[in-house]
Amino acid sequence: MPIARLTKSRIDEIAASERDTVYWDEGLPGFGLRVKSTGVKSFVVQYRNRQTGRSKRKTLGQYGPTMSLQVARDMARSLLADVIRGEDPVANAQAVRRSPNVSELARLYMTEHAIPKKRRGSVRNDQSMLDGYILPKLGKLRVVEVAHQDVQKLHNQMRKTPYQANRTLALLSKMFELSVRWGMRPDNPARGVEKFPEEKRDRWLSDDELSRLLAALAEHSNQVAADAIRLQLLTGARIGEVLTATWTDFDIERGVWTKPSHHTKQKRREHLPLSSAACELVTRMKEERAEQSIWLFPSRSPEHPYKDLKAFWRVVTKAAGLEDYRIHDNRHTHASHLVSSGLSLPIVGRLLGHTNPSTTQRYAHLADDPLRQAAEVIGKKIKDNDAEN
Repeated sequence: MPIARLTKSRIDEIAASERDTVYWDEGLPGFGLRVKSTGVKSFVVQYRNRQTGRSKRKTLGQYGPTMSLQVARDMARSLLADVIRGEDPVANAQAVRRSPNVSELARLYMTEHAIPKKRRGSVRNDQSMLDGYILPKLGKLRVVEVAHQDVQKLHNQMRKTPYQANRTLALLSKMFELSVRWGMRPDNPARGVEKFPEEKRDRWLSDDELSRLLAALAEHSNQVAADAIRLQLLTGARIGEVLTATWTDFDIERGVWTKPSHHTKQKRREHLPLSSAACELVTRMKEERAEQSIWLFPSRSPEHPYKDLKAFWRVVTKAAGLEDYRIHDNRHTHASHLVSSGLSLPIVGRLLGHTNPSTTQRYAHLADDPLRQAAEVIGKKIKDNDAEN
C-alpha cells in the first residue's frame, strides 16, 4: 500500500487503477484514502484493537463537498485517540446496529417486568401509554441512541395533558432504568426531565349528588356492575381492587375484606374493616350469585372478572346528572364524607390505604366542619341566654 502526503490537490490527482488501492497519509498513521476501481474515493481509518490485537478498518465517508480532507483528518484523530484509550470504534458501531430499538425494549419491559410484577390495571395503562404516545415517537430508535432531548421533546408535546404526560415520563424512566440494568445503555435519558405541575382533583359528591347516583344505580339493568359501584362507595377501595375481589377475600363474620398484595397499589396485603352496610351488600350478592363464579363481579364469562366499567359509568353518571366525575372520584366521596363526619385524617388515610399522610391532606379543610359545629354549641347557648335577658 502506497504512503503519500495527502493534500487536496494530491487527492484530486489520484486516478483509479484496476483494483482498489489505499493511500496512507504519511502525516497521520492509520489515516488513508481508499480509491476504488470505479474512481470513488473514501477516507478510512485502520487501527489495532489494544485488547485482542485484531486489525480493524472503518470507513469515515466519501470524499466530496460534505467530507473534505480536513474534516476527515479531524475525525480520524478523534477515533484514533479513542483507540489509544482502549475503545474499539468498529465494534462500537456494530454494537449500535445490533442493539435493540425502543419497541423491543417495550416488549421486554412488559414481559419481564410489568406483567409479572404489576397489577392488571397498571399493565393495561402501561400498554396504552406505549401504544398511544411512546412507540409512535420513539419506537424505531435504538435504545442507545435515545437522547435526553428526545424524552424532553415527547414530554413537552404532551403539555396540554400534564397528568398523562407525567405518567408517560415515569414509564419511560422505568423502562430506561431497566435498560441500564440489562446492559443496553450506560445511563437513563429520562432522568432530569422536569414534570409538569399537577392540580389534584377535589371532586366528590354532595349529599344530593350522592342520592342521585344511588338512584341511577338502582334503576340500571346491570345490577352486577351497580353492586361494584356500591361496594366502592361503601369501602373507598380502588375500582381495580373491587373488580378483582373474590368471595374468599371476605370474612363476613369478622367484617373484614382481605385484599391480596397483588391486587393493591402498595403491593402489600391489606385488611379493611367493613361496615354493616358493606357486609349486608356482600352477603346479598353471595346469596344471589356465589355459585356462578369465584369473582364477586364476573364478566359475561364466569371465569373472568369485569375488566372495567367505563361504558356503564358513562350511562349512570349521565342519568344522575353528574359532570366531570370519574369512577375513581368515588374514593374521594367516601373519604370526604368520613372526614366531614368527624373522623381524623390518619384514620381515613388508613382506610384508604394511603402510605403517605400528605395524600390524605387534601381533605384537611373538611375536618373543620365538625369543629365548627362544636363551636356553634356554645355560641347558641350564649345567644339564647342573651335573648332571654
